Amino acid sequence: MRWTREEYIEHMTFGNSDKAMLTELFGPLIGLEDEWRTQGATNDEIALTAFDFDYVPMASCGCNTGVFGGMKPKIIEDTPVHTISTDHLGRTVKLCKGKATIPLPLDYPVTDMDSWLKIKPLYEFCEERIDYEMLERAKKLQKTENHLVLAAIPGGFDELRELMGEENLCIAYYEDPELLEDILGTISDTAFKVLDRASDLITIDNLMVHEDMAGKNGPLIGPNLVREYMLPYYRRIWDMLSSKGTKLFSQDSDGNINPILDAMLECGVNVTMPAEPTAGMDIVALREKYGNKLAIKGGIDKHVLRGTKEQIRDELEYKLRPEMRKGTAFGLDHRIPNGTPIENYRYYVNTAREILGLPALDGKRLGWARMAF
Repeated sequence: MRWTREEYIEHMTFGNSDKAMLTELFGPLIGLEDEWRTQGATNDEIALTAFDFDYVPMASCGCNTGVFGGMKPKIIEDTPVHTISTDHLGRTVKLCKGKATIPLPLDYPVTDMDSWLKIKPLYEFCEERIDYEMLERAKKLQKTENHLVLAAIPGGFDELRELMGEENLCIAYYEDPELLEDILGTISDTAFKVLDRASDLITIDNLMVHEDMAGKNGPLIGPNLVREYMLPYYRRIWDMLSSKGTKLFSQDSDGNINPILDAMLECGVNVTMPAEPTAGMDIVALREKYGNKLAIKGGIDKHVLRGTKEQIRDELEYKLRPEMRKGTAFGLDHRIPNGTPIENYRYYVNTAREILGLPALDGKRLGWARMAF
């Protein structure tokens, strides 16, 4: 079901909302669609439009706060199993066909201050970063069709990892802090100038940042480094935007981020996703700890869908309890995994709708839009 901008903001800020939200954040992993076809899934089920997931229509504010320009990507090697190419940052990247949608870097452009200074212009401010035509379209959609207006900033950890690689970045926190401060300072200045201008012309509803800075055993940096390096950047952007009406600051990070969540809230983050249970992210425990300070998207164990129907129901009855519904967009904690029977997925959706008091599906082609932001 389509939600309005106002309904979604009210729900995710723990306002006067009596609705429950059930969504699909990411969709299926590569290969699952073929599995479902052999199991008799309809085209509408494969497209997920048969399940009438909740969503809010979205529009970009038309701002680029990250890399602007760069090298022209070029294919180096293309085989039946992989493609090796260069990307806009000059990195050599490898995409494994049929298994992945994101290529993995094989090298990185920044190793020291000199190499950073060569690509620093790609991160510096220019007026062309704001697409005023797109901004005006978003403003119209926000006003006339209740679209949620989004703005994104580079991750305070993730963007540095893209430039340096995880190992070199983690070493640089201790051995080359001046380099990291210059990179983050440049990113911060650009994001502030771009979004300050844009937010004078349009209300940005949702600030987004992608980090992916944790694994199953915990985050790659601790709360001390979050506060030292990321907090000044995050707060500078968030304080400015929230003073102009922005309500939501959502952060996307896989893995176990429990050790740094307190620091992230200090940074201004008020929405977390996807809350992976197998990495120790229990959304019931998060709600008990943080109350209405932290909204949640995701949180339902995707791996349970490959188990029994009893296990699926147990997971849903634990997570979808009444006190969890306000401030939560219930959904799987990442892509629907391969090996998930279509019958189990149907049971998952129908049981979740039953528990949440949502209308039963009637078999008609309904709708779906990704909510991963």
